[in-house]
Amino acid sequence: MRTPEEFDEIRPYDPEELPAIFEELIADPEFRAAAEQVLPEVPYEEACNRLRRCRTNLEVQQTFFYPLLHGIVDRCSDGLVLENSQSVDKRVPHTFITNHRDIVMDSAFLSISLLDNGFGNTMEIAIGDNLLIRPWIKKLVRVDKAFIVQRSVSLRQMLASSARLSRYMHYAIATKHENIWIAQREGRAKDSNDRTQDSILKMMAMGGEGSIIDRLKQLNLVPTALSYEYDPCDYLKAQEFQQKRDIEGFKKSPKDDLVNMQTGIFGYKGRICFCVAGPLNDWLDTLPADMPKTELFTAVASRIDKEIHRNYKLYARNYVAADLLRGTQEFAAHYTSEEKTRFEAYLESRLEKVTLPNPDTAFLRERLLAMYANPVFNYMAARQE
Repeated sequence: MRTPEEFDEIRPYDPEELPAIFEELIADPEFRAAAEQVLPEVPYEEACNRLRRCRTNLEVQQTFFYPLLHGIVDRCSDGLVLENSQSVDKRVPHTFITNHRDIVMDSAFLSISLLDNGFGNTMEIAIGDNLLIRPWIKKLVRVDKAFIVQRSVSLRQMLASSARLSRYMHYAIATKHENIWIAQREGRAKDSNDRTQDSILKMMAMGGEGSIIDRLKQLNLVPTALSYEYDPCDYLKAQEFQQKRDIEGFKKSPKDDLVNMQTGIFGYKGRICFCVAGPLNDWLDTLPADMPKTELFTAVASRIDKEIHRNYKLYARNYVAADLLRGTQEFAAHYTSEEKTRFEAYLESRLEKVTLPNPDTAFLRERLLAMYANPVFNYMAARQE
């Protein structure tokens, strides 16, 4: 099935395009260097022949990315779980909307979790064009079922770009029968205070048919909470907070993005948990049909936030951070003195990794604590509502 031409700039490659793209990747020296780094035990020619035998995007994922990602889970974590997957009909495509911690791994880990839990398919993944810093990376992610969010267009072009993106998401769900992953906000929540941006929902409602509620329902939204015990990029995020505080107009460079991606992939993550909150459609049906647009989007964003917050997996270090941040013992029942000592030592080790010429240690420490504490505060608030 050929995808309509209007989506050519942003869609994943169709299966019939893959052979030509494979040859372009195989001939690219940068791709070869990357492949040999992540697959050192496989001769390059053998890897190329395996790639050539793949007929679909899913086959590429199952042949290369699935074992590669499980290898990362084995080496760089203490396990990956997907909870409450039985709350969704696995025969129906869904849009999984999650909080966002890691540039690469959030969607990658959820994809393999779907396969491991009987979904029979992975997801098409929304990725910002600011991350496609090399031509071979852009080709590879489109092989890996990514569709592109154009963030580098002008304000005048943004409306048309968002409308096309929305139409593509609706097409992927309704016609291709693909699951979708999208973050609840543009970019990672670097302080772990996860809030859904209304603009994401407004974009989703530009495609489809009927009322705004109808259009959102057509995407089968499923809020999903993601919890890492350790964030490998925590010190980089804290460092960026100080840079933004001290340098007017500071923006990360492509090199900074690459460092964050590499650190997120290969850094230690502890335990990793996704928890599916369940489909949103029944709740959407309870909203008044004449609800003003602004109130509607705010209500939906708040509901997604609540579902994500109340389904966090909290670890001892989250509770330790909450008490250290506020100078209390409110959550002391959730951790031992040994766990508190280990986390305090961990904090010091992360502060030592900061490479700023003038590190504000007190500020950086507070930012690190907030990253681990905010899920506790949001979880408690969501559970009390």
